[in-house]
Amino acid sequence: MVKTEEVLLNEAEFFSQDESGRFYKTPEGKIYPSVTSVMSFKTSASIAKWKERVGEDEAQKISDVASLRGTRFHDMCEKTLRNENVVEYDFATQLLFKSFSPLLQRIDNVHCLESALYSDHLRLAGRVDCIAEFDNKLCVIDFKTAGYPKKAKNIDTYFMQATAYAIMYEEMTGTPVPDIAILIAVKQDEPQVFLEKRDTWAKKLIKLRDEYEKANHTAA
Repeated sequence: MVKTEEVLLNEAEFFSQDESGRFYKTPEGKIYPSVTSVMSFKTSASIAKWKERVGEDEAQKISDVASLRGTRFHDMCEKTLRNENVVEYDFATQLLFKSFSPLLQRIDNVHCLESALYSDHLRLAGRVDCIAEFDNKLCVIDFKTAGYPKKAKNIDTYFMQATAYAIMYEEMTGTPVPDIAILIAVKQDEPQVFLEKRDTWAKKLIKLRDEYEKANHTAA
């Protein structure tokens, strides 16, 4: 059984969504864009090319299926880590989760699950999947799903996103989280584990944040 003792946080709240992305309001009333929105800013050009290649209708179908699969998969992970009964979704999602579940057995001492974090330093907010010990190291843990195996060079936004949550958590609690773990459930393949150091990605994260603010005229 996973030891889950979630830290009591004064969390940010989802505020709104517009053409530039999702926004959260901090307890002090500050409005910050979500980390996901900033990451989407980096990948928007490649996604646009993909949509042009496969067609808008087909792209929407693929995106809808992936989004539903991801939502159900995250729910199964969260319930497992809360030691709750896991909902049995469609067969494909169950197969995906079955291959992935041994990784969840390497998680313990959970600090956060689906918590809305924020940082005045980063001027960002977002909802972290999990902060816990993975193989006995305190990590930001991000659960991903994919149709095919990923290469580390192609998932820099995953590393930057997790780095943002690590910085937010330390700012909010005083507890440093130096490590990040990206756990990817791959359709009809073995799950993947990518381990990185937060400090490797901090400068790249801030550079992307600055580019997003400049493009959307949201700089402080």
